[in-house]
Parts: sequence; C-alpha cells; structure tokens
Amino acid sequence: MTDTTQQVALVTGASRGIGRAIALKLAEDGFAVVVNYAGNAELANQTVAEIEANGGRGVALQADIGDSASVIRLFDQALEAFGRLDVVVNNAGTLQMANITTDNVEVLDRTLATNLRGSWLVMAKAAETLREGGRIIALSSSVLAKSFPAYGAYIASKAGVEGLIKVLANELRGRNITVNGVAPGPVATELFFEGKSDEQVASIAAMARSSAWDNRRKLPMPSPSWPGRKAAGSMGRCYAPTAVSLRA
Repeated sequence: MTDTTQQVALVTGASRGIGRAIALKLAEDGFAVVVNYAGNAELANQTVAEIEANGGRGVALQADIGDSASVIRLFDQALEAFGRLDVVVNNAGTLQMANITTDNVEVLDRTLATNLRGSWLVMAKAAETLREGGRIIALSSSVLAKSFPAYGAYIASKAGVEGLIKVLANELRGRNITVNGVAPGPVATELFFEGKSDEQVASIAAMARSSAWDNRRKLPMPSPSWPGRKAAGSMGRCYAPTAVSLRA
C-alpha cells in the first residue's frame, strides 16, 4: 500500500549535477523523491539507489520536459508511485555556447525548447497538480547578470524562466502555493564543462570570481530555511543560493 503521509518532491534533470544534489538533499530532509531524467537511466537509478541506501524512498522516471505529453505522463507516474506531490523543482536544462549569429539560430531554438518551453510545461503541470501548501521552484542562473560571451541563447532562456516565475506566482495567489526561483552561479558540473576549452573555463571562472571549479561536489543550494516557513509567503522571487531544504 502506498504511503501517502510522506511529503513528495519531483526534481527534473536529477540524474547528475545540481539536480542530483537537490534530490539527495531532499531525501535527506525526509522527502520521497521522484528523480526525473531525460536519457541516462543508469545515472538516475544510481541517484535512487543512493537515496534508498540512506533509508529514503525514490523512483526514477524518464521524461523530456520539452514535450507536453511526456510531462503529463511524468506527473501521472509520480502520483501513481507516491500518491501525492508537494514540491516540484524544475532543474532540467541545456547549455550550448554559441555566438549571436544567424548561423546559430538553431542553438537558440534547441535551448528555448528545453529551458523555457520545458519550464512552462513543468511549472504549468505543477500548478495543476500540487495541493495547498505546495512549492514550485525553477532554476535560473546568475549568469544573467554577467553577460558572458557565447551565452546568448542560455541567458535568453533563463531570463524567460524568471519572467514565468513572477507571472505564475501572481496567477497562483490565494491557493497557498508559492513559486520561486534559484539562480546559482557557474558550478563545476558536467553540463558546465561540456563543449568548453580550458581557456573558456578559465575566462568564465575569472569573470565570475567563483571557486566552484575547485571541487565538483560543492554545489550551491538554498539555505535550510528556504522555502519553508521563512519563504511561505514569498512569491515570485529568485534566490542566489549558498546550501537545500524544501520542506513545505
């Protein structure tokens, strides 16, 4: 029989990197966790195995967040697995560096399809599904304030995500469901290093004045008080994180 008393969190893009760290922290905080992945079932299952090895409950579910039918299936399967949803963290995203040229418009299209359209679909379905007291969190990025060269598509997509956060927060007023964002700086994950030369990494590290490159396990997370009681009335804000407890 499914235990429907334990709070449940769904984290997209949770097979690796920041998403994996969020999923593990949520499990540590007592949540049952839906570990969403796009293509790497092995890594997602490893995340679930680590959750279960520490006494938690988790399930790995595949979905392409840019596809409407796939997102609907993801939420249906999550409810089937655990009987409820309390927190949805939309972390899944893609980053491909490309200068703003006519030749690179396909990079923009692909980036928006996952980062912006995917955020719309996940946040919309979360708004339809979460019970009173639920939390919706979307990942943005602090690079919006840095304007790194070749980050045009990524920055455009994350600027759109921050817009969605503010609008959905207003649309959900009165339902006791909060909508907020987290905007970490550059983090030394596999996604960050993909497609970058050592020179590009060094340049971005210098511009960001970040030490994240020193240890790939040091992933920025919101403080343990967020978004619990401290942020219960907070809506449409984007937090620059430091360590995550997302208990409602």
